[in-house]
Amino acid sequence: MVKQIAVGGFDNNFSYIIADEKTCEAAVVDSSGGVRIILDCLNKLNLSLRYIINTHSHLDHIAGNKELVKITKAKVISHKLEKEIAGADFVVDDGDVIKVGNLEIGIIHTPGHTSGSICLLVEDSLITGDTLFVGHCGRTDGPGGSSEALYESLFEKLLKLPEETKVYPGHDYGKKPFSTLGEEKRSNPYLLCRSKKEFIELRKRGI
Repeated sequence: MVKQIAVGGFDNNFSYIIADEKTCEAAVVDSSGGVRIILDCLNKLNLSLRYIINTHSHLDHIAGNKELVKITKAKVISHKLEKEIAGADFVVDDGDVIKVGNLEIGIIHTPGHTSGSICLLVEDSLITGDTLFVGHCGRTDGPGGSSEALYESLFEKLLKLPEETKVYPGHDYGKKPFSTLGEEKRSNPYLLCRSKKEFIELRKRGI
């Protein structure tokens, strides 16, 4: 199960709960500022939180980590390049797999928005953090950002997944809260770029 939670807060953030409904074991992705909302959801679903996974270490995505850890004793996971910022207990890299109950969460390292950004693949669902949004993509003008790296992450990694893969972004920026890779290929202006140069120029303009 992948459950999207609109926590609002900083900038229309989404948090996610990934859970094995048979074992009732769960992970939270990007705690943001929605600790109480997340805890209410975990309690209603009778889930036990094992991990907090950060798609990247920007404050609007990790703000609830300490409080969630204090309450649940869950372990924090981030990419190895951002472990100090996120206060991670464990680190991951491209191709790693995290097990939550019997569910497998595949790690895809997708630098561009930050150097340690990751996306999470759970069966046919892809949690994209600030790498890919509905109708848009992540900014690259902050520390660790790179338009060249983001292009490669999108075109050489994410777009090689099946078109029916569901896209669950880190913010509610689009016309709807989630999409599919096929829909984004056909409508997202960044994914319609025909070259890296065109992508970089579009990203500079921030359209």
